[in-house]
Amino acid sequence: MNSKELVGRALSGLAVPRPAVGPLAVHYCARLAGKSLRDYTLKAAVLADCVLRYREMFHPDAIWLSADTWVNAQAMGAHVAFPGENQPLGGIGEPLIKAPADIDRISPPDPSSQGRWPLMLDAMRRIRAGIGPEEFLVGCFDQYPFSLACAVMGLERVMLAVNDDLPMVRALLERCADYTVAYGCALGDAGADMLSGGASPAALLGPKLYREVVLPFEQQVIARIKASTGLPVSLHMCGNATPLLADMAQSGADVLELDQRTDMRDACRIIPRHVAFWGNLDPVAVLAQGSPLDVVRAAKEFIETMRAAGHRRFVLSSGCTLAMETPEENLHALIDTAKNYSAPGSNELMPSPRP
Repeated sequence: MNSKELVGRALSGLAVPRPAVGPLAVHYCARLAGKSLRDYTLKAAVLADCVLRYREMFHPDAIWLSADTWVNAQAMGAHVAFPGENQPLGGIGEPLIKAPADIDRISPPDPSSQGRWPLMLDAMRRIRAGIGPEEFLVGCFDQYPFSLACAVMGLERVMLAVNDDLPMVRALLERCADYTVAYGCALGDAGADMLSGGASPAALLGPKLYREVVLPFEQQVIARIKASTGLPVSLHMCGNATPLLADMAQSGADVLELDQRTDMRDACRIIPRHVAFWGNLDPVAVLAQGSPLDVVRAAKEFIETMRAAGHRRFVLSSGCTLAMETPEENLHALIDTAKNYSAPGSNELMPSPRP
Protein backbone atom coordinates (compact mmCIF):
# COMPACT_ATOMS: atom_id res chain seq x y z
CA MET A 1 0.00 0.00 0.00
CA ASN A 2 1.59 3.29 -1.06
CA SER A 3 1.32 6.45 1.03
CA LYS A 4 -1.47 7.98 -1.05
CA GLU A 5 -3.55 4.85 -0.55
CA LEU A 6 -2.70 4.64 3.15
CA VAL A 7 -3.54 8.26 3.97
CA GLY A 8 -6.58 8.21 1.72
CA ARG A 9 -7.93 5.11 3.43
CA ALA A 10 -7.16 6.55 6.88
CA LEU A 11 -9.07 9.75 6.09
CA SER A 12 -11.97 7.69 4.72
CA GLY A 13 -12.19 5.43 7.78
CA LEU A 14 -11.25 2.31 5.85
CA ALA A 15 -9.09 -0.50 7.20
CA VAL A 16 -5.36 0.31 7.23
CA PRO A 17 -2.42 -1.88 8.25
CA ARG A 18 -1.11 0.82 10.60
CA PRO A 19 -1.74 4.48 11.46
CA ALA A 20 -0.77 7.07 8.87
CA VAL A 21 1.66 9.81 9.92
CA GLY A 22 2.24 13.26 8.40
CA PRO A 23 3.88 15.94 10.59
CA LEU A 24 3.39 19.57 9.60
CA ALA A 25 6.96 20.15 8.42
CA VAL A 26 7.34 23.63 6.97
CA HIS A 27 10.27 25.83 8.03
CA TYR A 28 11.79 22.72 9.57
CA CYS A 29 12.52 21.57 6.02
CA ALA A 30 14.62 24.69 5.40
CA ARG A 31 16.66 24.16 8.56
CA LEU A 32 17.19 20.51 7.70
CA ALA A 33 18.52 21.43 4.24
CA GLY A 34 20.70 24.24 5.57
CA LYS A 35 18.78 26.95 3.70
CA SER A 36 17.71 30.36 4.96
CA LEU A 37 14.01 31.08 5.37
CA ARG A 38 14.46 33.89 2.86
CA ASP A 39 15.60 31.47 0.15
CA TYR A 40 13.03 28.86 1.19
CA THR A 41 10.29 31.47 0.92
CA LEU A 42 11.31 33.24 -2.27
CA LYS A 43 12.77 30.51 -4.50
CA ALA A 44 10.52 27.72 -5.77
CA ALA A 45 13.41 25.37 -6.51
CA VAL A 46 14.84 25.81 -3.01
CA LEU A 47 11.46 25.32 -1.34
CA ALA A 48 10.78 22.16 -3.32
CA ASP A 49 14.28 20.79 -2.72
CA CYS A 50 13.96 21.36 1.04
CA VAL A 51 10.66 19.45 1.16
CA LEU A 52 12.07 16.62 -0.94
CA ARG A 53 15.16 16.33 1.28
CA TYR A 54 12.93 16.12 4.36
CA ARG A 55 10.88 13.41 2.66
CA GLU A 56 14.02 11.43 1.76
CA MET A 57 15.33 11.58 5.31
CA PHE A 58 12.14 10.71 7.21
CA HIS A 59 9.72 9.06 4.73
CA PRO A 60 6.46 10.27 6.32
CA ASP A 61 3.20 9.17 4.77
CA ALA A 62 2.22 12.75 3.94
CA ILE A 63 4.31 15.81 3.12
CA TRP A 64 3.27 19.46 3.08
CA LEU A 65 3.77 22.48 0.86
CA SER A 66 3.58 25.72 2.83
CA ALA A 67 5.69 28.85 3.21
CA ASP A 68 4.10 31.18 5.78
CA THR A 69 0.74 32.74 6.65
CA TRP A 70 1.08 35.75 4.32
CA VAL A 71 0.88 34.19 0.87
CA ASN A 72 -2.74 35.16 0.23
CA ALA A 73 -2.46 38.54 1.94
CA GLN A 74 0.52 39.42 -0.24
CA ALA A 75 -1.40 38.34 -3.33
CA MET A 76 -4.15 40.76 -2.31
CA GLY A 77 -1.62 43.58 -2.05
CA ALA A 78 -0.43 43.56 1.58
CA HIS A 79 3.14 44.72 2.19
CA VAL A 80 5.41 42.04 3.66
CA ALA A 81 9.05 41.79 4.71
CA PHE A 82 11.54 39.56 6.52
CA PRO A 83 12.43 40.66 10.06
CA GLY A 84 15.63 38.62 9.61
CA GLU A 85 17.26 36.12 7.28
CA ASN A 86 15.84 33.21 9.25
CA GLN A 87 12.58 34.71 10.44
CA PRO A 88 9.28 34.16 8.63
CA LEU A 89 7.88 36.73 6.25
CA GLY A 90 5.32 39.00 7.92
CA GLY A 91 3.19 42.05 7.31
CA ILE A 92 4.63 45.56 7.63
CA GLY A 93 3.33 49.10 7.48
CA GLU A 94 -0.26 50.22 7.44
CA PRO A 95 -3.03 47.65 6.93
CA LEU A 96 -4.17 47.16 3.35
CA ILE A 97 -7.82 47.64 4.33
CA LYS A 98 -8.92 50.64 6.38
CA ALA A 99 -12.27 51.55 4.83
CA PRO A 100 -14.95 49.88 2.69
CA ALA A 101 -13.65 51.62 -0.43
CA ASP A 102 -10.32 49.80 0.01
CA ILE A 103 -12.07 46.47 -0.55
CA ASP A 104 -13.27 47.57 -3.97
CA ARG A 105 -9.71 48.37 -5.02
CA ILE A 106 -8.58 44.75 -4.60
CA SER A 107 -8.45 43.15 -8.02
CA PRO A 108 -10.01 39.75 -8.79
CA PRO A 109 -7.67 36.87 -7.90
CA ASP A 110 -5.30 35.53 -10.55
CA PRO A 111 -3.04 32.70 -9.27
CA SER A 112 -0.89 32.93 -12.39
CA SER A 113 0.36 36.43 -11.63
CA GLN A 114 -0.20 37.77 -8.13
CA GLY A 115 2.30 37.83 -5.30
CA ARG A 116 3.98 34.51 -4.56
CA TRP A 117 1.16 32.42 -5.94
CA PRO A 118 3.12 31.54 -9.13
CA LEU A 119 6.16 30.63 -7.02
CA MET A 120 4.13 28.36 -4.74
CA LEU A 121 2.44 26.64 -7.68
CA ASP A 122 5.84 26.09 -9.29
CA ALA A 123 7.08 24.53 -6.03
CA MET A 124 4.00 22.30 -5.87
CA ARG A 125 4.60 21.02 -9.39
CA ARG A 126 8.29 20.40 -8.62
CA ILE A 127 7.46 18.43 -5.48
CA ARG A 128 4.82 16.36 -7.25
CA ALA A 129 7.28 15.56 -10.04
CA GLY A 130 9.89 14.62 -7.43
CA ILE A 131 7.71 12.22 -5.46
CA GLY A 132 5.62 10.80 -8.28
CA PRO A 133 1.90 10.03 -8.19
CA GLU A 134 1.86 7.52 -5.31
CA GLU A 135 2.75 9.76 -2.34
CA PHE A 136 0.32 11.97 -0.43
CA LEU A 137 0.94 15.70 -0.80
CA VAL A 138 -0.92 18.39 1.15
CA GLY A 139 -1.18 21.89 -0.29
CA CYS A 140 -1.69 24.61 2.31
CA PHE A 141 -3.84 27.37 0.80
CA ASP A 142 -2.81 29.59 3.69
CA GLN A 143 -5.76 31.27 5.39
CA TYR A 144 -9.53 30.91 5.54
CA PRO A 145 -11.41 34.19 4.98
CA PHE A 146 -11.57 35.48 8.55
CA SER A 147 -7.87 34.86 9.19
CA LEU A 148 -7.04 36.49 5.87
CA ALA A 149 -9.22 39.47 6.76
CA CYS A 150 -7.26 39.87 10.00
CA ALA A 151 -4.02 39.87 8.01
CA VAL A 152 -5.07 42.58 5.54
CA MET A 153 -7.08 44.74 7.95
CA GLY A 154 -5.39 44.07 11.29
CA LEU A 155 -6.66 41.82 14.03
CA GLU A 156 -7.76 44.62 16.36
CA ARG A 157 -9.54 46.52 13.58
CA VAL A 158 -11.44 43.41 12.50
CA MET A 159 -12.48 42.56 16.04
CA LEU A 160 -13.84 46.07 16.55
CA ALA A 161 -15.54 46.08 13.15
CA VAL A 162 -17.36 42.83 13.90
CA ASN A 163 -19.35 44.84 16.44
CA ASP A 164 -19.26 48.29 14.82
CA ASP A 165 -19.40 47.65 11.06
CA LEU A 166 -20.41 44.08 10.34
CA PRO A 167 -21.45 44.82 6.71
CA MET A 168 -17.87 45.93 5.97
CA VAL A 169 -16.48 42.78 7.59
CA ARG A 170 -18.77 40.60 5.51
CA ALA A 171 -17.82 42.46 2.32
CA LEU A 172 -14.15 41.87 3.11
CA LEU A 173 -14.81 38.21 3.91
CA GLU A 174 -16.45 37.80 0.50
CA ARG A 175 -13.35 39.14 -1.24
CA CYS A 176 -11.07 37.05 0.98
CA ALA A 177 -13.14 33.95 0.16
CA ASP A 178 -12.54 34.50 -3.54
CA TYR A 179 -8.78 34.63 -2.94
CA THR A 180 -8.79 31.56 -0.72
CA VAL A 181 -10.79 29.56 -3.26
CA ALA A 182 -8.62 30.67 -6.17
CA TYR A 183 -5.40 29.63 -4.44
CA GLY A 184 -6.81 26.37 -3.11
CA CYS A 185 -8.10 25.32 -6.53
CA ALA A 186 -4.82 26.26 -8.18
CA LEU A 187 -2.89 24.11 -5.69
CA GLY A 188 -5.24 21.24 -6.47
CA ASP A 189 -4.61 21.65 -10.18
CA ALA A 190 -0.84 21.71 -9.52
CA GLY A 191 -0.84 18.32 -7.81
CA ALA A 192 -2.12 18.43 -4.22
CA ASP A 193 -3.98 15.45 -2.75
CA MET A 194 -5.53 17.45 0.10
CA LEU A 195 -6.00 21.18 0.66
CA SER A 196 -5.56 22.80 4.05
CA GLY A 197 -6.04 26.27 5.51
CA GLY A 198 -5.81 28.00 8.87
CA ALA A 199 -8.56 29.75 10.80
CA SER A 200 -7.02 30.34 14.23
CA PRO A 201 -7.96 34.04 14.84
CA ALA A 202 -11.60 33.03 14.54
CA ALA A 203 -11.35 31.26 17.90
CA LEU A 204 -11.06 34.68 19.57
CA LEU A 205 -14.67 35.48 18.64
CA GLY A 206 -16.28 32.73 20.68
CA PRO A 207 -18.92 30.25 19.53
CA LYS A 208 -21.80 32.66 18.82
CA LEU A 209 -19.89 35.07 16.56
CA TYR A 210 -17.94 32.22 15.02
CA ARG A 211 -21.23 30.61 14.03
CA GLU A 212 -22.80 33.83 12.74
CA VAL A 213 -19.85 35.60 11.10
CA VAL A 214 -17.10 33.11 10.29
CA LEU A 215 -18.70 29.73 9.66
CA PRO A 216 -20.80 30.73 6.62
CA PHE A 217 -17.67 31.82 4.75
CA GLU A 218 -15.78 28.68 5.72
CA GLN A 219 -18.70 26.63 4.46
CA GLN A 220 -18.70 28.61 1.21
CA VAL A 221 -14.95 28.21 0.67
CA ILE A 222 -14.94 24.50 1.40
CA ALA A 223 -17.93 23.80 -0.82
CA ARG A 224 -16.43 25.78 -3.72
CA ILE A 225 -13.01 24.14 -3.47
CA LYS A 226 -14.45 20.65 -3.21
CA ALA A 227 -16.79 21.24 -6.11
CA SER A 228 -13.92 22.43 -8.29
CA THR A 229 -11.19 19.96 -7.28
CA GLY A 230 -12.91 16.91 -5.80
CA LEU A 231 -10.21 16.88 -3.12
CA PRO A 232 -10.58 16.59 0.66
CA VAL A 233 -10.32 19.92 2.49
CA SER A 234 -8.93 20.47 5.98
CA LEU A 235 -9.58 23.18 8.59
CA HIS A 236 -6.75 24.06 11.00
CA MET A 237 -7.50 25.67 14.37
CA CYS A 238 -4.81 26.48 16.94
CA GLY A 239 -5.54 26.70 20.65
CA ASN A 240 -8.30 25.00 22.58
CA ALA A 241 -10.91 24.58 19.86
CA THR A 242 -13.33 22.60 22.06
CA PRO A 243 -15.97 25.39 22.29
CA LEU A 244 -16.05 25.61 18.49
CA LEU A 245 -15.89 21.93 17.57
CA ALA A 246 -19.61 21.37 17.10
CA ASP A 247 -19.75 24.30 14.68
CA MET A 248 -16.50 23.35 12.93
CA ALA A 249 -18.06 19.97 12.24
CA GLN A 250 -20.71 21.84 10.21
CA SER A 251 -18.13 23.56 8.01
CA GLY A 252 -18.02 20.76 5.45
CA ALA A 253 -14.35 20.13 6.15
CA ASP A 254 -13.30 16.52 5.66
CA VAL A 255 -10.45 16.93 8.16
CA LEU A 256 -9.96 19.00 11.31
CA GLU A 257 -6.38 19.84 12.33
CA LEU A 258 -6.30 20.35 16.10
CA ASP A 259 -3.37 21.19 18.32
CA GLN A 260 -2.41 19.85 21.73
CA ARG A 261 -4.64 22.28 23.63
CA THR A 262 -7.73 20.44 22.41
CA ASP A 263 -8.43 17.27 24.37
CA MET A 264 -8.93 14.55 21.79
CA ARG A 265 -11.30 12.64 24.05
CA ASP A 266 -13.62 15.64 23.99
CA ALA A 267 -13.10 16.02 20.25
CA CYS A 268 -14.03 12.40 19.63
CA ARG A 269 -17.24 12.85 21.63
CA ILE A 270 -18.24 16.01 19.78
CA ILE A 271 -17.13 15.47 16.19
CA PRO A 272 -19.10 13.01 14.01
CA ARG A 273 -17.11 10.03 12.83
CA HIS A 274 -17.32 11.01 9.18
CA VAL A 275 -14.86 13.86 9.94
CA ALA A 276 -11.17 12.97 10.21
CA PHE A 277 -8.57 14.33 12.65
CA TRP A 278 -5.00 15.39 11.88
CA GLY A 279 -2.84 15.94 14.97
CA ASN A 280 -2.24 16.59 17.73
CA LEU A 281 1.17 16.18 19.40
CA ASP A 282 2.68 19.23 21.09
CA PRO A 283 5.30 20.55 18.62
CA VAL A 284 7.29 22.31 21.33
CA ALA A 285 7.04 20.55 24.70
CA VAL A 286 7.02 17.04 23.21
CA LEU A 287 8.53 17.08 19.73
CA ALA A 288 11.11 19.84 20.14
CA GLN A 289 11.96 19.61 23.85
CA GLY A 290 11.04 16.06 24.84
CA SER A 291 13.02 12.83 24.51
CA PRO A 292 12.35 10.18 21.86
CA LEU A 293 10.58 8.16 24.54
CA ASP A 294 8.35 11.15 25.34
CA VAL A 295 7.46 11.31 21.67
CA VAL A 296 6.64 7.60 21.51
CA ARG A 297 4.43 7.86 24.59
CA ALA A 298 2.53 10.87 23.21
CA ALA A 299 2.13 9.28 19.79
CA LYS A 300 0.81 6.03 21.23
CA GLU A 301 -1.54 7.92 23.54
CA PHE A 302 -3.03 9.75 20.55
CA ILE A 303 -3.43 6.54 18.55
CA GLU A 304 -4.96 4.67 21.46
CA THR A 305 -7.32 7.55 22.25
CA MET A 306 -8.63 7.34 18.70
CA ARG A 307 -8.94 3.56 18.90
CA ALA A 308 -10.74 3.66 22.25
CA ALA A 309 -13.22 6.20 20.91
CA GLY A 310 -13.84 4.11 17.80
CA HIS A 311 -12.74 7.05 15.66
CA ARG A 312 -10.96 5.44 12.70
CA ARG A 313 -10.35 8.56 10.60
CA PHE A 314 -7.11 10.15 11.72
CA VAL A 315 -3.53 10.92 10.76
CA LEU A 316 -0.85 11.15 13.46
CA SER A 317 0.92 14.50 13.31
CA SER A 318 2.25 17.47 15.17
CA GLY A 319 -0.59 19.70 16.31
CA CYS A 320 0.94 22.65 14.47
CA THR A 321 4.06 23.27 12.38
CA LEU A 322 7.25 21.67 13.64
CA ALA A 323 9.68 23.94 15.47
CA MET A 324 12.87 24.44 13.47
CA GLU A 325 14.94 23.09 16.37
CA THR A 326 13.08 19.76 16.56
CA PRO A 327 15.71 17.01 17.02
CA GLU A 328 15.89 14.57 14.15
CA GLU A 329 15.73 11.62 16.54
CA ASN A 330 12.38 12.87 17.85
CA LEU A 331 10.91 13.10 14.39
CA HIS A 332 12.22 9.63 13.58
CA ALA A 333 10.58 8.41 16.81
CA LEU A 334 7.23 9.92 15.78
CA ILE A 335 7.25 8.42 12.31
CA ASP A 336 8.63 5.06 13.44
CA THR A 337 5.93 4.79 16.11
CA ALA A 338 3.24 4.92 13.43
CA LYS A 339 5.07 2.63 11.05
CA ASN A 340 5.79 0.00 13.72
CA TYR A 341 2.60 0.39 15.73
CA SER A 342 0.72 -2.57 17.07
CA ALA A 343 -1.96 -2.88 19.72
CA PRO A 344 -1.06 -2.17 23.37
CA GLY A 345 0.69 -5.07 25.09
CA SER A 346 2.13 -6.56 21.93
CA ASN A 347 5.40 -4.61 21.97
CA GLU A 348 7.55 -2.46 24.20
CA LEU A 349 6.97 1.27 24.53
CA MET A 350 10.32 2.18 22.99
CA PRO A 351 11.42 4.00 19.87
CA SER A 352 12.90 1.87 17.13
CA PRO A 353 16.72 1.86 17.14
CA ARG A 354 18.34 3.87 14.37
CA PRO A 355 21.81 3.55 12.92
